Amino acid sequence: MSGMTLVGLRVVVEVARRGSFTASADALGYTQSAVSRQVSAMETAVGSPLFERWARGVRPTPACEALLEHARQVVAHLEAAELEIAGLRDRLAGRLAVGAYPTAAASFVPRAVARLRAAHPGLAVRLGEAGSPALLRRLRAGRIEVAVIAVGDGLPGYDLAGLRTDPVPVRRGPGIAVANSHPFARQDEVDVRDLADQVWIVGVGKEGDPQFGAWPTLTAPHIGHEARTWQTRLGLVAAGLGVSVLPGLAADIVPRGVTWVPVRDPGFVERRRTVVVTEEDRSPAADAFVRALRED
Repeated sequence: MSGMTLVGLRVVVEVARRGSFTASADALGYTQSAVSRQVSAMETAVGSPLFERWARGVRPTPACEALLEHARQVVAHLEAAELEIAGLRDRLAGRLAVGAYPTAAASFVPRAVARLRAAHPGLAVRLGEAGSPALLRRLRAGRIEVAVIAVGDGLPGYDLAGLRTDPVPVRRGPGIAVANSHPFARQDEVDVRDLADQVWIVGVGKEGDPQFGAWPTLTAPHIGHEARTWQTRLGLVAAGLGVSVLPGLAADIVPRGVTWVPVRDPGFVERRRTVVVTEEDRSPAADAFVRALRED
């Protein structure tokens, strides 16, 4: 049986499955004459007819049935190997440096890293955390390939010339973080009119870092505390010392003792957003990370 070929085995399996040379040719992308030639070559190698020709198709002979027990396994293993090799060609390898502002680095960016690593286990991703201005400096200096930054109201007008930006989808709008013991924690939504008499814990830090004051449409809010990091702000919230504005992207990572609640405010329009920034001609690894980020 030295005349057997993988192509011939695949054709025999397909003809036996479909009971027709014509249907098998269509499925395999061959001409009918090519299928006939492959079957004839396999019959020569086996030394026996493989199919009985009938008016409405073909039927495997006993010799073909014996061959099919092994041919199906061979074809299945071959197809599995082809799929695995194709997957290896699609995988990325090497290193990718990513930077994100703190709230993003603690919330949705790690999920994107996990999705990327699952799809490309040979790719090592290093995630760093910094303010948006620092991230852009690192990107232009070639120290990172991807920067996840915040832009919009209250933030500098960053120079993004020559860079490529992609918006990051937002699942939730802004809301507030309150202590679990706060009456708001038991509500599905808070009306903005109920925020007027609250004590606010606000952010303070370097220029250009995303900071959160009191709710934007309030006039003369009562500021109780200022904190440099969002972890400290939420620690003060958990202690019941006030409430704090918190974007929806951080709703899933509030610490123990804190509840995130959306705010209903028809007068508020969100003008701060998150974007991912790369070089215009970004690498395949950076491109894959951007796609993983936008799947969140």
